[in-house]
Amino acid sequence: MRHRAIAPLWRAGLAAALVCGIGLLPWLARTDPALTVLKARSADRDPTPEVLADIRAQLGLADGPLALLGRWAHGLLRGDAGRSWISGAEVGPAVLQALGASLLLMAVALAVAVVTAGLICAPTLNRQGRRGRSAGGGSAVVAALPEFLIASVLATVVGVQLGWLPALGWYGPQWTVLPALALGLPAGAVLGRLLDDLLPSAFAEPWALAAAARGLPNRRIARQALRRCLPGLLPNVGLFVVGITGGSVAVEQIFDIPGLGRTTLQAALAQDLPVLQAGTLLLLLLAAASTGAARIAARLLIGPALHDGTLPSLHRPTPPARTVQPFLYAGVLLGVVALGLPRDPLALDTSQRLQSPSWTHPFGTDALGRDVLARVAHGALDTLLLALAIGAAALLAGVLLGLVPRLSGPLVDTVNAVPPVLGALLVTAVAGSGAGTPALAVGVVAWAPLATHTSALLRQERAALHITATRGLGADRRYLLRHELLPAVLPSVTRHALLRLPGIALALASLAFLGLGAQPPAPEWGLLLAENQPYAERAPWAVLAPAAALALLGALAVSAGGGVRWPRRRTAVVAVVEQSTGARELVGAE
Repeated sequence: MRHRAIAPLWRAGLAAALVCGIGLLPWLARTDPALTVLKARSADRDPTPEVLADIRAQLGLADGPLALLGRWAHGLLRGDAGRSWISGAEVGPAVLQALGASLLLMAVALAVAVVTAGLICAPTLNRQGRRGRSAGGGSAVVAALPEFLIASVLATVVGVQLGWLPALGWYGPQWTVLPALALGLPAGAVLGRLLDDLLPSAFAEPWALAAAARGLPNRRIARQALRRCLPGLLPNVGLFVVGITGGSVAVEQIFDIPGLGRTTLQAALAQDLPVLQAGTLLLLLLAAASTGAARIAARLLIGPALHDGTLPSLHRPTPPARTVQPFLYAGVLLGVVALGLPRDPLALDTSQRLQSPSWTHPFGTDALGRDVLARVAHGALDTLLLALAIGAAALLAGVLLGLVPRLSGPLVDTVNAVPPVLGALLVTAVAGSGAGTPALAVGVVAWAPLATHTSALLRQERAALHITATRGLGADRRYLLRHELLPAVLPSVTRHALLRLPGIALALASLAFLGLGAQPPAPEWGLLLAENQPYAERAPWAVLAPAAALALLGALAVSAGGGVRWPRRRTAVVAVVEQSTGARELVGAE
């Protein structure tokens, strides 16, 4: 009972700390909120002392940040979220309206993600898991494509050139299709890969083999295999729900959607604290609700076996996948880097701007006449090394925190509810705008899905029958963790971390728009995408080259992840006998 009481208190404390941190954002960043508000209201007006003093009096800034927080919290208890510092309108109705738009977009995007994941898993379901592990190159490419690039292509081609669907605005259900595709396709590719990773083990369980031997329809067995694997993925689905709702800033900007992500972005840049605090609080509530729903759904799917300790294990030792695809992807990527490194990525030639690919410029040139191949190759070093370092740190933190779900669960919800822009601003305010700030800002949130995945898989593995038997033979918690639990879940979580490498590279690039990280003329991949996006229709090669590099990175990461396996373990009975009696002759005879 005490543990059940501590978790809500921990969650409430984290939420309060986040909201208070947002309320202190201008003072942490050492900026004048009156000046920021003036620029947001009227950029042409001179910031005279009289004007700034008038704004401070209007907003009550002279009383200090703690007094502002107190007044806002007191009003919130009465259902009043305050008034916007920029427009003067009531915050509550505006934020709720933005939340409604984001929830509708999230629901359609989640449907797209489910369909995408189903298409990725269809071959495994049709063959009842009887296959070698595929490299998953196609799904990795989709997962690696940035959302804003998919949104730009869909808006330009489908919305403008073909005119099939509206590409701008938010006036009805048909306006949700294109942005939902941009958000749902990458999310569905990630979920599909995670699910496809578990399905072969489900089909190899005794119940599935017995059902096939009895001649039960394959469709029914596949349906039960999905039910067996879904509990381990439902927590990550909950993360996608919150991430799509609050983190779809770029897509909402491209399609001019008045959603919560765009609202919080504008409020964060203008330091409109009442709007920012109310929007973040709604995301925190949504995170708590989605986590609770995912947990209840997982318990319903698993049933009493979760508490009885009678589940079969989904994570059996398997031999590494043998495929040449990782070497092919790596060879292509290294070839591009080797060809482009001798070229100058900063050389300008305005007479050659936006030139199509040729022998002189194999990837064409950008809007300033710079060689795209050179910029892609030189940007690969910083992009890949930094993304790998952050990915390794996120994997370590995710596994360690996933071992203590009562601590990490509310922390994951809090971190995941913070929009990327706001997270970067908070990290910058606390740590400053140094060279390591972008890596820190991305690393702060990169561990969350891995910790969720780890805790979800461990929850099922602890209920496995072989764990119950090993515990009955006298194995302690440390032995179970080292020899049974971690070897079972680490390969899946490591493959998940590899799948997210391209996303980490893109997240680093997105911080450039906040004055952090790589700045022009740096040849960073995500920055190349952002710089060349306005010319995508006229010079598509300038966007396709860095996008193809990211897709190659994703395909390489997923195909290489197919070889991530833990060494085969000894049987639990032999290992425990050896530990408890010292009968090493028995192990030697094995």
